[in-house]
Amino acid sequence: MNQRVLPGFRTSLGFTITYLTILVVIPLAACVITTLSLSWESFWQIVLSKRAIAAYCLTFRVAAISAIISVGIGFLLAWVLVRYSFPAKRFFDSIIDLPFALPTAVAGLVYTHLYYRHGWFGRPLHALGIDVVYSEIGIILVLIFIGFPFVVRTIQPVLESLDSDMEEAASSLGSSRWQTFARVILPSLYPAMITGFVLAFARALGEYGAIIFIAGNRPFHTEIATVLIVSRLESYHYAEATAIGMVVLFVTSILLLLINRLKRWIEE
Repeated sequence: MNQRVLPGFRTSLGFTITYLTILVVIPLAACVITTLSLSWESFWQIVLSKRAIAAYCLTFRVAAISAIISVGIGFLLAWVLVRYSFPAKRFFDSIIDLPFALPTAVAGLVYTHLYYRHGWFGRPLHALGIDVVYSEIGIILVLIFIGFPFVVRTIQPVLESLDSDMEEAASSLGSSRWQTFARVILPSLYPAMITGFVLAFARALGEYGAIIFIAGNRPFHTEIATVLIVSRLESYHYAEATAIGMVVLFVTSILLLLINRLKRWIEE
C-alpha cells in the first residue's frame, strides 16, 4: 500500500511547482529574454568591459573574504552560546538574529557614520592610516555583519546535537582538549561550516543596501556588481543590467555547485 507522508501530495506538488514558476522560473526567464535582445557582439562588449570585470573581481573577492571571516566569527559565537552559561545568554542569543530584521541600508548608514574619518571608530583608525569608509575594508565589514548570523544558526544546532560520550571516550584514551577538539568535534562540524560559508557567500554576492553608503561606488575601486547593475538600470539600459546580472548568476551557480560537491565529499 503506497501511502504518502503528507496528505494531498498532488495538490502540494502543484502548489510548489506553481510557486517556484511564478517567483523563480519566470523572473529568470525574463532576465534571459531581456539579455537575448542584445547582439552577441554587444553582449560580450558589455560583460567583458574593463568596468564590469573590475566589478566582478571586487564582488567575488569581498564576498569570499567576508564569508571566510564570518565562518570564524560565527563558529566562536556558536561555541560560546552552546558550551557556556553566562548572564543574559538568551539576550545575546537573540541579538544574533538582529541583522535578519534590520534593513541592510540602515546598517550600512550606521557603519558609515561610525567609521568615517570623524566617527567614533573612524577617528582612531584614521590616525593609524586606516580608512574604512569608501574602501574594500568597509565593504567587507558590512558584509560580515549581514553574513555571520547564517553561520551561527547553521553551526549552533549541530553543536547542540553532538554526543558528549565521544568527547569523554577521547579524553579517557588520553587525548588532550585540543586533540579532542581537532579530531572529534571539528570534523563533525565541517559540513555545517561549509553550509554557513555558502549562505554567507551567496548573501554577500547579492547585497546592495548595506554597501551603497559605505563603498563610495567608485568605478574600478569600490563599485561592486550590484551597484553597477543598478546604475545601468537608472540609465534605462535594462539589457546591459540583465547581461551583467546573468554573468554574476552563472559564475555564482558554478561556485556554489563546486562548494556543495565538496560538502557532499566531506560528508561521505
